[in-house]
Amino acid sequence: MKSEKYDIITSCPEETFHFGVLLGQYVTSGSVIALNGELGSGKTCLTKGIAKGLDVPKDFCVTSPTFAIINEYPGRIHLYHVDLYRINEVCEINDIGLSEILVSNGVIVIEWAEKLAEILPEERLQVSISIIDDYARKFYLTGRGQDAINLAKKILR
Repeated sequence: MKSEKYDIITSCPEETFHFGVLLGQYVTSGSVIALNGELGSGKTCLTKGIAKGLDVPKDFCVTSPTFAIINEYPGRIHLYHVDLYRINEVCEINDIGLSEILVSNGVIVIEWAEKLAEILPEERLQVSISIIDDYARKFYLTGRGQDAINLAKKILR
């Protein structure tokens, strides 16, 4: 499968949020955004921006679903926010319903995606986040498949 790599640096949480808004504005139904990065790298901040870009109503508080594992939000396209931090084995996926979500028409954002990379759809936008300092982050985007490549190109123009 064709893939292309890009990167972007944000200098503060507000820029990370805005980057997420752009993703949310351009993402399409069925898109999977796989996020990797250490604790505090900005995965949830980015997802909050994606939610805004998807027009999730302001009365929905977008938070990391560390204990719920999956949070769902209505919007222009339904958003599934998945946090795999507490998942240790692929067999746990059936218990949380991720298999069904991965074939839905929603947008799926998965934090700690590297934990279950083997079950993720081949076509996805892979986003790895590195901490530069207290505020700045570097985002490494890999578009896997033409739709994901097109999404990366749109947000980086």
